[in-house]
Amino acid sequence: MQLVIVESPAKAKTIEKYLGKDYKVLASYGHVRDLPPKDGSVDPDADFAMEWELYRDKQSRFKEIADAAKGASRLVLATDPDREGEAISWHVQELLAKRKALPKLVERVTFNAITKTAVTEAMARPRELDQPLIDAYLARRALDYLFGFTLSPVLWRKLPGAKSAGRVQSVALRLIVEREREIEAFRAEEYWSVLAKLQHDGTEFDARLVKFKGVKLERLSLGNQGIALEAKAAVEAGRFTVEGVETKPVKRNPAPPFTTSTLQQEAARKLGYSAQHTMRLAQSLYEAGAITYMRTDGVQMDPGAIMALRDAIVARYDSAYLPEKPRFYSTKAKNAQEAHEAIRPTDFTRERAGTGDEAKLYDLIFKRAMASQMATAQMERTTVTLRDATGQHELRATGQVIRFPGFLAVYQEGFDDKGQGEDEDEDGLLPMLKAGDTPAKRGVEATQHFTQPPPRFSEASLVKRLEELGIGRPSTYASTIQTLRDRAYVRMEKNRFFAEESGRLLTAFLERFFPTYVAYDFTAGMEDELDVVSDGREDYKALLARFWKDFKPKADEVMEKLPSEVTEALDEYLSDFLFPPREDGHDPRACPMCAAEGRANGRLSLRGGRFGAFVACANYPECKYTRRFAQPGGEGEGGAEDGVIGQHPETGEDIHRKTGRFGPYVQMGDGKDAKRASIPKDLDDFDLDWAVKLLDLPRIIGAHPDTGLEIEANIGRYGPYLRHDGKYGKLTNTREVFEVGMNRAVDILAQAANRGAGGGSRGKAEAIAALGAHPVSGGEIKVMPGRYGPYVTDGTTNATIPRDVKPEEVTLEAAIELIDARAAKGPAKGKAKKKAAPKKKAAPKKKAPAKKAAK
Repeated sequence: MQLVIVESPAKAKTIEKYLGKDYKVLASYGHVRDLPPKDGSVDPDADFAMEWELYRDKQSRFKEIADAAKGASRLVLATDPDREGEAISWHVQELLAKRKALPKLVERVTFNAITKTAVTEAMARPRELDQPLIDAYLARRALDYLFGFTLSPVLWRKLPGAKSAGRVQSVALRLIVEREREIEAFRAEEYWSVLAKLQHDGTEFDARLVKFKGVKLERLSLGNQGIALEAKAAVEAGRFTVEGVETKPVKRNPAPPFTTSTLQQEAARKLGYSAQHTMRLAQSLYEAGAITYMRTDGVQMDPGAIMALRDAIVARYDSAYLPEKPRFYSTKAKNAQEAHEAIRPTDFTRERAGTGDEAKLYDLIFKRAMASQMATAQMERTTVTLRDATGQHELRATGQVIRFPGFLAVYQEGFDDKGQGEDEDEDGLLPMLKAGDTPAKRGVEATQHFTQPPPRFSEASLVKRLEELGIGRPSTYASTIQTLRDRAYVRMEKNRFFAEESGRLLTAFLERFFPTYVAYDFTAGMEDELDVVSDGREDYKALLARFWKDFKPKADEVMEKLPSEVTEALDEYLSDFLFPPREDGHDPRACPMCAAEGRANGRLSLRGGRFGAFVACANYPECKYTRRFAQPGGEGEGGAEDGVIGQHPETGEDIHRKTGRFGPYVQMGDGKDAKRASIPKDLDDFDLDWAVKLLDLPRIIGAHPDTGLEIEANIGRYGPYLRHDGKYGKLTNTREVFEVGMNRAVDILAQAANRGAGGGSRGKAEAIAALGAHPVSGGEIKVMPGRYGPYVTDGTTNATIPRDVKPEEVTLEAAIELIDARAAKGPAKGKAKKKAAPKKKAAPKKKAPAKKAAK
């Protein structure tokens, strides 16, 4: 018997069908062991020795692999063809050797697609493990461990509210924070455009004013309404004649097939998928044999695949859509590793694969790959120049027509935000014009514009920027971005990244005390060095020694500083952000409360508290003025300052706005009888009316039509909710607390009950994902959050998800495998005891357990 090890059960099933009865294929379910999250897992003093630990939830699974290996004549390690796949194979081999279960013959095979041809060819060409690639994995894992486990304790002690920092994630966070700073520093400039509405031979078209009083107009030339109206009047008064018509051909070539990075970008633009969701779908398509391996930097295709694709193009279109010669692409990305093909379908006669989101992603991959080998698109761009009789004023009209669509018949690449300097040319048709024609004038418009700040990063544009800088690897971008969100360093609004207070403060801390390690060129340079290790040109321990030699003393130096010293340094470093110059010329650090109450020397500065940084007055405790860290000073603070914001309309009591350790809140009254309410983040227009509404909560909507009991709307620790008879229903936002009516409230509560509420004061948690029906039980398989970790269930059997597998990434096939494996083991030991307990009911000492079992 020959034992084959792969990562996933779905992959194992497919490959076992291809190989036949002499082979047993088992899944490792991803990585089997890792560095334990504790000090000493990497020991620099022992030549960077690493201590590995088998995952607890992999104990029984690996025992199955070890038992099978003892009776195998050959071990074939067939994990994914990349650094992580090589590492998993290495870990499996090392563990089997320790258990003395390693067969005499151990070989490594890789394939870029899970098809019968690819698998059988790979099995015929085995090799040994790639030690340089394993060394690069060990170096990367040790670097990330040493960076995180050395820096995180510094953050916990010196930067209140910080959670942790990572080698790549900190640089990605810096990109988001720097974009936030650019937006805040941006000052909009006014400009105008003048557009003439013209008509010729019954066809209307637009012409833009491009020269005024003999001067060529730049973007900001018409800077105010006065000059814009003057230019408009000149166009209205002038008689414009066609001076020239220029028509030139324009060609467009297709984009190359997808890499990991470009797939993530395009799926975000066109389908709205997160990088993590995209990779999860691509993994399922790969394991189903529909596409080639999805973690790749390469843009080239196998020659055989290119020929198959050219045949598919001719079959679908005609020979005009096929270029004379195949197209060959090479990547321009920094640090690219072209060991693998681009992402493409394994069979170009298969136009559809998967269902739901998988099918949409496959369609995107299929069309992009097909377009990459199609003919060039042929277009014609026409530019018409019109001048008035004086020759001082000039209009320009542009139009574009597609003469031959070529690859555009299948696919057109998406783009991120348009740059401000780009022409706003029209792509519509123009009438047939020639020199001397005088189109009729139907109107003239002068339109006001303002320059726009650089756009915040979307997932697509952030991934693109990381790749351009050579930071990290495309295969890690999804997890890097998710980590930033999980730690609340950033938030997403309308698919854009916003830097949170904690993220801004962490970035400032790292820039001030660890500038080298958040520098873009340093992080990209580290990727270059890891590539040198993977090529076998350097010992990975030498790389670790160089890093540790500089990093450890720097971390020790910062650890020795007092928290007050750190705060003072950050106060100075962030001075321009926290205390920008005021328009009235007053000192931006002057305390407004001290000034209002006649106290002298009220100076504001950054302070560190147990729950994060904030701005406070030097006259504390006499002056209790505070301001949130991310709320810069200067003009226009208005109601955002702490203090009295008004009086309650019924009681006449003052309502104070304050900032506490959990953020801003409002308070009415003092002492034990004071009423308080947190200010929700989704209230952008917070004012006295909102303060009154919040303090008057809970809101009674009315009596439930079935029970006669009151339905209450309120805001709790986990957000806005409804409560009725001990049952809860979730509301979507703060405004809904005050707007939801009886019919909607009853519907929300009924839906919550249908999802399983009923046992206690809270309903069951909502499913993370619904995957489909179980082929045997017929029950719907769901991924659920649990008290002891996420699990999958078909309504009858619950199965824990392995620790190294994210619940969002579980596929239907993997869930079925987990549930079937759990069901085969029989009931849990704890449940068996409960069933046996009633038999001992007669024994006095066993009454309590019997009662518990009945409950």
